[in-house]
Amino acid sequence: MQDTHFQRARASLRQAIGRYTQKARSPRRGAGDVELQASLKTDLNQLSAALDKLNCSLLRIAVFGLVSRGKSAVINGLIGQKLLPTGPINGVTQYPRSVYWALPESDLRVELIDTPGLDEVGGQTRAEMARDVANQADLILFVIAGDITRTEYQALAELQAAHKPMLLVFNKADLYPDQDRDAIYQKLRILFAEGGDRGRPFLMPEDVVRVSAEPAPVQVRVEWPDGSVTHEWESPPPQVEELRALLVDIIQKEGKSLLALNALRQARETEQGIARKALKLNQEQAEELIWKFAKWKAIAIGVNPIAILDLAGGAVTDLVMIRNLAKLYGLPMTSFEAGKLLQAILWSSGSLLLGEVGSGLLLGAGKSASAVGAMFDSVGGLMAYGSAAVAQGAIAGYGSYRVGKAAQAYLERGCTWGPDGPNTVIQDILSQVDEDTVMYRLQRELGG
Repeated sequence: MQDTHFQRARASLRQAIGRYTQKARSPRRGAGDVELQASLKTDLNQLSAALDKLNCSLLRIAVFGLVSRGKSAVINGLIGQKLLPTGPINGVTQYPRSVYWALPESDLRVELIDTPGLDEVGGQTRAEMARDVANQADLILFVIAGDITRTEYQALAELQAAHKPMLLVFNKADLYPDQDRDAIYQKLRILFAEGGDRGRPFLMPEDVVRVSAEPAPVQVRVEWPDGSVTHEWESPPPQVEELRALLVDIIQKEGKSLLALNALRQARETEQGIARKALKLNQEQAEELIWKFAKWKAIAIGVNPIAILDLAGGAVTDLVMIRNLAKLYGLPMTSFEAGKLLQAILWSSGSLLLGEVGSGLLLGAGKSASAVGAMFDSVGGLMAYGSAAVAQGAIAGYGSYRVGKAAQAYLERGCTWGPDGPNTVIQDILSQVDEDTVMYRLQRELGG
């Protein structure tokens, strides 16, 4: 299943890159198109970077926490080497740093990202740093050292906006007596056992793990051959086996799917950004186009005497309008995609579907009868026909306007709705994950 997710994500990104590369090579000369073309290169670079990360099978794990919680020590303990500096002075890590973690159990490359303490970096800089690193990551470790503080709780909630799976690492457990350690651990598990309300950190009890990444030195008694006895201080080895085993299990079972999901999310956000720019730059022309089609539909349906042709002609008009809107925004759309989009719009707005179809059949039938009646009673028949035509035309025109506005909302998602669109593949992946996985928690965050 992981390999399927991985390949579908690659295909989706390749499709998006090909689509917008062609658009960049064939610029239109519409209003605002120069500005849109200028930003398209950056957007394409973002899509290419997401695909490169997939092709390199690079899984990123970001480590966050407040100052002096032992983030660097946790990374050193995992890789089995002291590559990152640690010390008693606050703020040893001044900027994000990366180290690679060689895992013989997996064919993925794993990058561990160390970050400065979230309470040390100031205001906006901290927020931007955390957001950038979290967006790059496929999995987040949040390190605490004892009872969770209000600042840590708020930081967890802010990081949750990145919609990434998260583990809470209770470090420095060796500094607490066994009874206190277990009490704190159970309190943390209970705290996140009911992650029900949006806006609060959502973790499962199994997402909380204890470690002692850099245990405090202990005094040992040394007996020498001459009978003398001395006491020396020794540092015990890192106690991170539980965390390491959990991470290895996640990487083996979900690593490729996590990579795929994150790449697709980046692609979806990039494509939606392109679409939003296009909509904003062409808002005035789009409004004129929608009103034009609404008038055409109202007139065409109003003067047509045959009821069944009203509905068919109205549907064709809406399809053409949707395709013209997509063309105006520079978003590719086939007739099939336009039809699927129109169907989705109608079904998502039941009142629009029932109102227009119902009035179309009722008024259309009455209009047809009036047209026949006009053959025998010119004055009465024509008056009835005109009244029905005006009413049906007004309803049809309003319906077309609503379809146009709804199409704009759908088009703002870029090309993410198709069978290989990022949003479609994301929902497919989330619908297939098991309940005992960290990815399952993302269904709540991503609307799965």
